[in-house]
Amino acid sequence: MNKNLLSIKDINKQDINLLFQMASELKIRRKRGEKIIHLLDGKSLGLLFEKLSTRTRISFEIAIRELGGNSLFLQSEQLQLKRGETLSDAAKIFSLYLDALAVRTYNHDNLTKLAENSSIPVINALSDFSHPCQILSDMFTIKEKVGKLEDVKLTYIGAGNNVCNSLIYGSAKTGINLTISSPKGYEPSSGILEDAQKINPKCKIKLLSNPIEAVKNADVIYTDVWVSMGEEEQKKARLNAFRDFQINEKLVKAAKKHVLVMHCLPAHRGEEITSEVLDGTHSIVWEQAENKLHAQKALLVLLLGK
Repeated sequence: MNKNLLSIKDINKQDINLLFQMASELKIRRKRGEKIIHLLDGKSLGLLFEKLSTRTRISFEIAIRELGGNSLFLQSEQLQLKRGETLSDAAKIFSLYLDALAVRTYNHDNLTKLAENSSIPVINALSDFSHPCQILSDMFTIKEKVGKLEDVKLTYIGAGNNVCNSLIYGSAKTGINLTISSPKGYEPSSGILEDAQKINPKCKIKLLSNPIEAVKNADVIYTDVWVSMGEEEQKKARLNAFRDFQINEKLVKAAKKHVLVMHCLPAHRGEEITSEVLDGTHSIVWEQAENKLHAQKALLVLLLGK
């Protein structure tokens, strides 16, 4: 693998398959109660977070601990970065003390700057542009449930945000057939779609404004919140624009009989998804959430293992 994981663009198909293989093995070993602390014994992971986090923080902290290492949670407002220390200087300090750094930030450019000035691996734990760890674990979940990724029809209903961007790159890398349904004005960037075509000219990505049409023959339906962190001032406009894009029983019935439903969480029940669907028989949301732990472990082993 490359030293850093800033985007799914940074990881090739071979490494994705290796990560999935290792995640599966580590998941099985955890279920058996096996101790694997020798894999990253003594390694230290810094978690530099500007944004709130539940699953990402917990999964990384437990992952490094169960592998034999330790984590240090770093809130940006409690560091000298808050008082004007440059990112390049901070990156050099992090590199002296830590073995890897996972960063959750509003600004992807800050992540890039940290990576450019670090001698240790930098992992994107979420930025405004990309959420690679989320989608890698989600694709692992799909492969686990469906048995493959190539030619699986995945329909994403929601905004062209960081999760959507990573789904686009993930589909280009793995051969998932991706359909995206967003309200007018909230579609993914044309530049990212063009970038995905350059990565894989054969990738199949469609944009459909009608969500009912978009889920036709879908193997998987995926959604995310309509209002992400930092977009609270747009809440009223977004709720109005997305009101016909809810994942509900009617929409699920328009897809394949045994369609799987995914959500990266946290969910705003009654907005982008109903409780009936989230807690229903089609939902694999909780398995999806659990798999973040196993995929995070695999990622850390691949980046830091001897």
